[in-house]
Amino acid sequence: MSGFTLDDLRTVMRECVGVDESVDLAGDIGDVAFAELGYDSLAVLELASQVQRTWGVPLTDTPALEARTPGAFVAYVNDNLTEAGR
Repeated sequence: MSGFTLDDLRTVMRECVGVDESVDLAGDIGDVAFAELGYDSLAVLELASQVQRTWGVPLTDTPALEARTPGAFVAYVNDNLTEAGR
């Protein structure tokens, strides 16, 4: 695995948490707040949990919740991948 991408996050968002039909995840969502995409804190925790299971990267709840946008979440995951030596 070379890193966690916004496309990887989109996949998790679609498959595990779901997407409001009014939200277009195909667009440039990197800097759009999760709240604007219809994802509350519980949904972000579910994203983190699924990424942790699928990618085998340790993520903690508080920093995951502090990632207010998909782009920030991807950066957080990649920081943890690097720390985990992946």
